Amino acid sequence: MKSLNNLVSVFVVAIIFLLIIPLPTWMLDLMFILNLAISFVILLTSLHIKEPLEFSIFPSVLLITTLFRIGLNVSSTRKILTNHGDAGQVIKTFGEFVIQNNVVVGFVIFIIIVLVQFIVITKGSERVAEVSARFTLDAMPGKQMAIDADLSSGLIDEQQAKDRRLKIQREADFFGSMDGASKFVKGDAILSIVVTFVNLLGGIIVGFINGDGTFMEIINIYATSTVGDGLMSQIPSLLISVATGMVVTHSSSDASLNDDMAKQFLSQPRVLMLAACAMACLCMIPGFPVPQVITISVGLFALGVVFQSRLKKAAKEGQEPELSTTEEITSEAEFYKNVENVYGLLNVEQIEMEFGYSLIPLVDQNSGGIFIDRVIMFRKQFAIDMGMVVPSVRLKDSGQLNPNQYAIKIKGEEVARGDILIDHYLALIPAINDDSIDGIDTVDPAFGIPAKWISDDQKVKAEMAGYTLIDPTSVIITHLSEVIKKYAYELLNRQEVNNMLANLSKHNETIVKDTIPSLVSVGDLQKVLSNLLREGVPIRDLETILETMADYSSGIKDIDMLTEYVRRSLKRTISHRFAEAGQLKVVSLDANLENIIMASVKRSDSGSYLALDTKTIQSIVASVNKEMSKVKDLVQTPIVLTSPVVRVYFKKLVDQFYPDAVVLSFNEVDENIQIQSLGIIALNR
Repeated sequence: MKSLNNLVSVFVVAIIFLLIIPLPTWMLDLMFILNLAISFVILLTSLHIKEPLEFSIFPSVLLITTLFRIGLNVSSTRKILTNHGDAGQVIKTFGEFVIQNNVVVGFVIFIIIVLVQFIVITKGSERVAEVSARFTLDAMPGKQMAIDADLSSGLIDEQQAKDRRLKIQREADFFGSMDGASKFVKGDAILSIVVTFVNLLGGIIVGFINGDGTFMEIINIYATSTVGDGLMSQIPSLLISVATGMVVTHSSSDASLNDDMAKQFLSQPRVLMLAACAMACLCMIPGFPVPQVITISVGLFALGVVFQSRLKKAAKEGQEPELSTTEEITSEAEFYKNVENVYGLLNVEQIEMEFGYSLIPLVDQNSGGIFIDRVIMFRKQFAIDMGMVVPSVRLKDSGQLNPNQYAIKIKGEEVARGDILIDHYLALIPAINDDSIDGIDTVDPAFGIPAKWISDDQKVKAEMAGYTLIDPTSVIITHLSEVIKKYAYELLNRQEVNNMLANLSKHNETIVKDTIPSLVSVGDLQKVLSNLLREGVPIRDLETILETMADYSSGIKDIDMLTEYVRRSLKRTISHRFAEAGQLKVVSLDANLENIIMASVKRSDSGSYLALDTKTIQSIVASVNKEMSKVKDLVQTPIVLTSPVVRVYFKKLVDQFYPDAVVLSFNEVDENIQIQSLGIIALNR
């Protein structure tokens, strides 16, 4: 294979030298015959391929062969003008065979061949390649969505999906290349006409200067050489033009063009017999050659009868092809006979997004969509902020959603849904509640804030009125990011924990080897990390987390208590996460309430839990609600500050009513942070 690569390189370099170095006539004859042979090989290859991608190098081959013909044209022109019209035996033979002592007829035949190639074949192939390229690009989003749908349903595996996506990309690249490569043949046809007239006129002038004979002798010598040279250039060019048309017009099939034509034409014997009858009717026209017409008619009718009898025989033997739907059902049944393929259906995607038809342009990169790039940047930022790598987001279309809807799924179950108007902006209503902007009332899907969908012509007016404008892609990515932040603790599985440990080993191999699994199991580490993520605590400092767990895991088996010690070690991270400008605005917990909570803690073999009566719980919730209402306009995220022993139990209690509330202990606040108390939660008796 390596030697073949070198051969191609040598061949291309040799073509360049054809433009410079004069060749002897015997070498020129050899090159012309080689050019003709290569053209036949390309034509026959185009007839036997099953799909265009089997000949994906054709655009490059087209360029090389065009350059080869141009090099031969230059070499032959040099010989014609400098060697008294003698450019080798091949050119002389072709010229004499076509002209046959009639220069006008020879030139007419040459011009007809050039025009057939230039106007009919090359022009048509160019147009087909252009349309195929455009349709292939337009169909890419739908094809990619179909691949994702098949992958998610288990009909194909990841490798098959990857191969199909690669094939779609290669098809687009191929037809795009063919659209441009067909211009080579077009330019070659124009150049051939120019070279022909240069050879003829230049040859006549040179002939008179050199005194090669009378006017008619000079005309005969150089006309023969010119037509022969033109034909030796245009016949291979014509063959390659036909090959170009075959490649770009050939649809993907399980058989070659020869097999498809034989099968599809001869599978309709009645058509052949009707055509035979139609041809026989031509005998009624006076002067029409009856013997030839009868010969063709009888031949067509005989073919029709033969193939009709074969089809009947095949039908009796049960060899007639089954319906395509039956084939699909049978192949699907065969596929799922393998139990391993059935297990493939059980795979659940960590994160999945489904889009209605109208939203596909936002997601498809080939249509200018930047959604995938935005997801990648969010993954990067989330890793920096929280210390966790977000899993890949599976994107696919869905016929069950409205055209403007999208849905977000976590582990196969829908957790959020939103509506998007693709040609509008989401305008968040300002605090002054200005209602002067016309739009469609809605709510921000990520935060539930009142908003409006406004058209582009209202953009400037809305910005001046104080509205915050968000483009559709940003609306979706913001919603996705909030969902991922909310469910990050579920997305952190043991495989990802192992990946994090492997990454830490590159920098601190000792802590990982000494801790995992001798002191801390991967399962316990995953539970602690999930507890931290559930409350929005970054886990990027995995080294500190491991060291803390190694220090306390031998004496503490309760995961919640172990998490509290880890939180204490991460107090600088927690403080910077929730403090604003070095200040922490909090609502404190009354000491009597803390005593009541601690007195209600019950311990068991599986851990500790809070056992409060219903009346006490209602009183605590009422007090929390009262204090939260007071501070909701002062702080964006309410923070409750408690003693270390109470924090975990109080957090579990208020989670049912205020899941977004942040509960911190005094031990989790860094010494450099100033605490400002905005209220006290006390038990109302």
